[in-house]
Amino acid sequence: QVQLVESGGGLVQAGGSLRLSCIASGPTFNYYRMGWFRQAPGKEREFVGAIMWRDGTTFYAGIGKGRFTISRDNAKNTMYLQMNSLKTEYTAVYSCAVSMGGSIWSVWGQGTQVTVST
Repeated sequence: QVQLVESGGGLVQAGGSLRLSCIASGPTFNYYRMGWFRQAPGKEREFVGAIMWRDGTTFYAGIGKGRFTISRDNAKNTMYLQMNSLKTEYTAVYSCAVSMGGSIWSVWGQGTQVTVST
């Protein structure tokens, strides 16, 4: 039984920084990778990036490469998404998910709202 809770979202001015957290409860030994996704108003959900739980290797989609940094703290069962130089186009609901040894993202959090103002 795994449960994910995102936090750290809020209202921030363009050019500012924000760090999101995804806290997982339950057993972590089955975690293959954890990932970040976002969904802007009126748009489809997008994959941002992911991190391998065991060794910390990261992978970023085109929308996330060079823009965000994903990290983890295994002891705290927490994954982070660091966002700097925020732009209004980054406004979205950011969600985290877990893949347990396969290609399917089987567990999702509720998401946290990030709003970048001008």
